[in-house]
Amino acid sequence: MWQAIRLILVGATAHVAFKVALVVGTVLSAANQGAALVDGSATWVTAARVFVNYLVPYMVSSGGYLASFRVQPAIHDNTPRSRTQTDP
Repeated sequence: MWQAIRLILVGATAHVAFKVALVVGTVLSAANQGAALVDGSATWVTAARVFVNYLVPYMVSSGGYLASFRVQPAIHDNTPRSRTQTDP
C-alpha cells in the first residue's frame, strides 16, 4: 500500500494523473463554480469544491494507471464437469 501511495504522489503515476486532473478539474471547475469565481462571490466552500474538482480526477486517473500494472492472481479452473467424467 505504501508503494502505491508513493507512486500516486511522486512516481510516473503522478505525471500522468496531473495532466488528466489539470484538464478535467479545469473543465469541472469552470462548469460548476465558474459563476462564483467570475462574479467574486467565491467563499472557502467554493475553494474546497474546486480542490475536489482537481483531486477526484487525479485519484481516479492514478488508480486506473496503477490497476493496469496490477499482478493478476492465478485463476482456478472451475469449469463444470460433464456427467461422463469420473474422479480418479
